[in-house]
Amino acid sequence: MVSVNIMLNSIKDVKDFVNIVNQYDFDVELVLGKYVIDAKSIMGIFSLDLSQKLLLQADCEGNSKFMDEIAPFLAK
Repeated sequence: MVSVNIMLNSIKDVKDFVNIVNQYDFDVELVLGKYVIDAKSIMGIFSLDLSQKLLLQADCEGNSKFMDEIAPFLAK
């Protein structure tokens, strides 16, 4: 399990992010407080407060291609 913080700052970021995670067959979740959302659901993501950092949890052990693709969204 990989856990990283991400930021989705615009509608375009959300759309691009969902398009990336939907290419993979493993589970990807976004966590904000007590809420756990399927990261492949654009409507689920829009239910979160996107002004805050989101914790991404993915079952992608050793998948460096996935990590490279989501790199633009990693929180600094």
